Amino acid sequence: MDPKQPNQNKLNIELPEDVAEGVYSNLAIIQHSRSEFIIDFVKMLPGVPKAKVKSRIILTPQHAKRLLRALQDNIRKFESMHGELKDTEIDQMPYNLFGPNAQA
Repeated sequence: MDPKQPNQNKLNIELPEDVAEGVYSNLAIIQHSRSEFIIDFVKMLPGVPKAKVKSRIILTPQHAKRLLRALQDNIRKFESMHGELKDTEIDQMPYNLFGPNAQA
């Protein structure tokens, strides 16, 4: 390959500033049909009974499987550096949504 020629296989990805800030999510809801997977990323707040979908991603089944593999690979790498992540109870929600509000 000629070093003066640009690599035709490189992908130039632009990350706009507003997207680079990211969106916080502490809950993901996944649904699927025969042709697509839909992942809704939700932000839940303590003491607030209503949660809001902050972002929705729609993937083909093939891309969802590639995403699964990439997440598994990254979790393995993370755990090798920082130790094993402990699973929480599946039915356990991050916050007590309908419990009493904190008081000062």
